[in-house]
Amino acid sequence: MHSYVTTNNYVRQVFGKKVYKLSLSAATTCPNRDGTCGTGGCSFCSVGGSGDFASSSILSIAEQIAQAKARLGAKGAGLDYIAYFQSFTGTHGDCAYLESCYQTAINQPEIVGLSIATRPDCLGPEVMAMLRRLAVQKPLWVELGLQTIHERTAKAINRCYELRAYDEAMTKLAELGVHRITHVILGLPGESKEDMLATVRYVASRTDGIKLQLLHILEHTKLAEQYRSGQLQVLEPEEYYELVAACLKLLPDSCIIHRLTGDGPKKDLIAPLWSGNKKRVLADLEKTLRKHNIVRKQ
Repeated sequence: MHSYVTTNNYVRQVFGKKVYKLSLSAATTCPNRDGTCGTGGCSFCSVGGSGDFASSSILSIAEQIAQAKARLGAKGAGLDYIAYFQSFTGTHGDCAYLESCYQTAINQPEIVGLSIATRPDCLGPEVMAMLRRLAVQKPLWVELGLQTIHERTAKAINRCYELRAYDEAMTKLAELGVHRITHVILGLPGESKEDMLATVRYVASRTDGIKLQLLHILEHTKLAEQYRSGQLQVLEPEEYYELVAACLKLLPDSCIIHRLTGDGPKKDLIAPLWSGNKKRVLADLEKTLRKHNIVRKQ
């Protein structure tokens, strides 16, 4: 039997209780959009920079927190929260401005931790100094969008950084003692099952946590054009469930499983449409994992 630790398990270990994540926005952009290293963004990335469920960046951070808490309703009442800055690249841009956003968030008494999503190539000396200051105040998670270890795929999706940037980033972040999360997409164009498993094998010994993400084809992305022209296929449900089971078997018990699938905004989701029914997906995925004797740690 193989067991795995979920985010809920992990936050109870760290904070001693249930904690919710609040999706916020620091109104950042991406070096792969503003011309720093490329334009157009990654071919899968939505117009919201993969932060489609975050509060509006027009609001102040305090207002965003209030709005996100209200959105949770009764189930989030009286709990503590992790401030999650997911959209675009959370360490790209003016560091003073970014630090003021993150500092404002962690200054809120109900915010017990901070999570920042970014790219491995956006962790220069000034950024690392900022992260160091933040990490000594409250637990810090840094999520790196790797997606794949294969350079041919990275070029195909317009990722605009080489694998060595990920390795260097993981080493630097380890020195800070932050919780490092690696984001991996399953079903990228041209990748075989073995290609995807090779990526998971690679990160298994390098990361503290992982997010496995089903590839979504969303409106207003390069992948949408390719999908409509018949250039790529998406995974079928059972194909994805079996793939997740195979991935979990490759990960050590110490690797926290932060995600087994993901949400695409339904108004923009082109394919796979079956992924839109999240409750059904999670239930069917659970059945497949049980079939393989893979269970969540209690």
